[in-house]
Amino acid sequence: MNIEQATEIRNQKIYAALQSKDTSVQFDDALENEMVLNMGPQHPATHGVLRLLIKLDGETVVTCIPELGYLHRGYEKLAENCSYHEFIPHTDRLDYLSPLMNNTAYVLAVEKLLGIETPRRTQFIRVIISELARISSHLLGVGALAMDIGALTVFTWTFREREKMYDLFENLTGARFTTSYTRIGGVAQDMNDTVKKMISDFLDQFPEKLNECERMLNKNRIFVERLDGVGIISREKAIAMGMSGPCLRGAGVEYDVRRAQPYLVYNEMDFEVPVFEGGDSLARYYVRINEMKQSVRIIRQALEKIPAGPIHTFEPKKVFPRKEQVYTKMEELIHDFMLVNFGTNPPVGEVYHAVEASKGELGFYIQSKGDGQPWRLKIRSPSFMNLQSVPICIEGGMISDIVAVLGSLDPVMGEADK
Repeated sequence: MNIEQATEIRNQKIYAALQSKDTSVQFDDALENEMVLNMGPQHPATHGVLRLLIKLDGETVVTCIPELGYLHRGYEKLAENCSYHEFIPHTDRLDYLSPLMNNTAYVLAVEKLLGIETPRRTQFIRVIISELARISSHLLGVGALAMDIGALTVFTWTFREREKMYDLFENLTGARFTTSYTRIGGVAQDMNDTVKKMISDFLDQFPEKLNECERMLNKNRIFVERLDGVGIISREKAIAMGMSGPCLRGAGVEYDVRRAQPYLVYNEMDFEVPVFEGGDSLARYYVRINEMKQSVRIIRQALEKIPAGPIHTFEPKKVFPRKEQVYTKMEELIHDFMLVNFGTNPPVGEVYHAVEASKGELGFYIQSKGDGQPWRLKIRSPSFMNLQSVPICIEGGMISDIVAVLGSLDPVMGEADK
């Protein structure tokens, strides 16, 4: 079968799915008409290469079929040909708005498979970088949502704050965007006093900057009316769809992996889980705003409580030794050589570990046959799960509401398509 035949078969299936939908919405209007509209995959409001096939009756959405996969890179299969260490940089390219959190989620799954316990200082550092990543991601989510429905000023304000965070990330990790900072058994380098001061300075000024964005949006009648009552999904349907993160908590479900299945040192942190009833686009916006405030609260506590100590587990046959040891000790040099060439060898078995990422529950399922590469790896992508709700949120609404709904769901297609 050639590419043209495969494309034709796929299009036939899509059109058949459209025809099988209930199109009983009727208008007693002389201008009544039905049409099929393509939105994407190249469209600024789809937050990536997402295609929506929309059937309209006038300006009312009768049917919506999302088509994903345009950014599929085969990461789950690629993992089978990488050592456990080699796959870390690939996690940066999933939700590329919060790579630090992706790194952490993956290495926690591998460490669970290996039976490794990381030092407490490492766990605090991972909490700090995860919450910084959450703030960075939510800033873009709120700014892009505002821009999509006409509030361009807030978009520039949120990018101003994200630029400060990129300077911070660069000083901590050596990279601004794709950081690859977390390591199996630890982190790449320690958090020095300069970085800690940068974080503290950012936290001192950030709440007021966030309040400026709230004052601009929360009392803006156009912004509120474009989101209020738009893109509604019920609590029951949100659970049935497997939604998580702000999209689930915006439907009134108090579920947060940090509380439900605590990891790292989140059980030692005092924070609230923002939950809003309504299940509409406005509720999802409110959740993200309040989550950023809680992230500031968590980071402050972590900075105060972070202990001194090592940042790397001493497990010579499982974890790469520090470079200064490789250059000066023969035994560490041998371990480094073996890990580079053959990888770490976990026991035969399977694990699943999830974190509360910025988009929702990000989980890694790994099967091991006891050699240096995963036998199978499966990524639970919150963006993919949340995108399942698009037809429910859009059908019956106006065509102008599509942009607001997609912005409130805040998907990242690199994570959804994997």
